[in-house]
Amino acid sequence: MHAGSGFLDRLGGRYRPLAVDSLLALGYVGAGLLLGQEQPPAGWRSVDGLGAVLTALVGLVMVARRFAPVVVFGASSALWTVFIACGYWPVVNSMPSLLGLYTVAATRRPRTALVCAAVVAGVWVYAGIGNIDHSSMPTVLAQAVLFPAVVLVVGRGSGALAERNRQFAELTSQLRRQQEENALRALTEERVRIARELHDVVAHHMSVISLQAGMASYVFPTDPAASRRALDTIADTSREALEEMRRMLVLLRVGQEGQRDGQRDGQGEDGAAYAPAPGLDLLDRLLERVRGAGAEVTMEITGSPIRLPQGMALCVYRVVQEALTNVLKHAGPTRAAVTIRYERRTIVVCVTNERDGNFQPNREMSPGHGLIGMRERAKIYGGSVTAGPRALGGFEVRLTLPAPTTSDRPGGLPAPGTGDVPIR
Repeated sequence: MHAGSGFLDRLGGRYRPLAVDSLLALGYVGAGLLLGQEQPPAGWRSVDGLGAVLTALVGLVMVARRFAPVVVFGASSALWTVFIACGYWPVVNSMPSLLGLYTVAATRRPRTALVCAAVVAGVWVYAGIGNIDHSSMPTVLAQAVLFPAVVLVVGRGSGALAERNRQFAELTSQLRRQQEENALRALTEERVRIARELHDVVAHHMSVISLQAGMASYVFPTDPAASRRALDTIADTSREALEEMRRMLVLLRVGQEGQRDGQRDGQGEDGAAYAPAPGLDLLDRLLERVRGAGAEVTMEITGSPIRLPQGMALCVYRVVQEALTNVLKHAGPTRAAVTIRYERRTIVVCVTNERDGNFQPNREMSPGHGLIGMRERAKIYGGSVTAGPRALGGFEVRLTLPAPTTSDRPGGLPAPGTGDVPIR
């Protein structure tokens, strides 16, 4: 039904000008015939059958004025001239020619409009000369100049206004298309961000769960206590994964609903507060989980720690998480080290794993979706990520971020209790 309505609207919009011009032409014909029945001024003859035919033709050609303005104006002016040459009163058929001049002035170049205005003035003067005995030439000349000039000015102004409206409509349409493209781009970026978050959460936690499940199954007959610890780790890891995924879904729901009833005093719809995005304060828990999966992991912090913006802290957390996930997936039992170094202008995070001298990095550790996601995160904050084999064996992932300025940090102050000085 909507499609049919749209078709009718387009059809009506296409033929509406023709209908309006048809009614206008019939109105001119009727008015001309009625005026022709009046007693003409001295020197002019009354409209008879021939005059009525000419009047009808002069009016009817106006139907096509929008499609061929210059041709219609020429035809109406020629018929008007014939009408005058036959001795009929010129005023009877003067309006169609003036309307034709208006249309030309509104839709064609100024030079063409001036030529048409000169034609109208010439016909008007010709009519005055034909009835020179009963006409005042100064009055005829004044009318021949004034009437076309007024119509010319009004037509040009109307054409300029129509052009501005057309340009405004095009600009509006362009802005609408641009808004739709921006909305689509924002939606795509949001989907990429969600996919990246899901990759980081699922890949890490599932890797830990898989390793712990395998170990629990292997040691169950001989070491039930170790098997129970592995099952406890699986439970904790799965619970944390569900919490992170729930946090993401709550945030998405809040974003989609415009925070409508979705965030009351920091709570979701079910009344349970959702935790903030992971940051550096959760690195210890992350390392404990990796240790429980069989890797020896150490962490060292050098320099004066500063409180990072939430987005930058999440970037550091996700890069460390992804790097340790790769260690679990590709390197097997090994030793890994996480180093966070706070320098004057940069923050450097290194995650390395060590093996014996015969270790060669697995091909699967080559750049893939995980490394691409890490690099995209770093680019958001003007940083970079490099990854590759170490000369002494093993693999290294290095994240470099520019240190936040004072205004970038929450509250513009260093973390409480760190005693650090704001970086300049």
